[in-house]
Amino acid sequence: MAADPLTPDVSARICAHMNDDHADAVLAYACHYGGVATPSAARMLAVTAEAMELEVDGQSIQIPFDHALTDSEDAHKTLVAMLRAMPRNAS
Repeated sequence: MAADPLTPDVSARICAHMNDDHADAVLAYACHYGGVATPSAARMLAVTAEAMELEVDGQSIQIPFDHALTDSEDAHKTLVAMLRAMPRNAS
């Protein structure tokens, strides 16, 4: 079965999962890829083919992907790969 295309509903599902179950990863994205030195709060707002949008300490930031995402499976693999690419103990 094919993965879901990146519709607004799929983006909302990904964001809810990340915010509910992986808040530490969202903070790590803000710090490592968003260049926010010491974020106190971060939420994933949207995932598009080109970028993830985060709200970090009340500010919206865009973190581009290294390629255009094709579907929900590609989004999952890319978000995991981005997390694994970060140095350990980056905080």
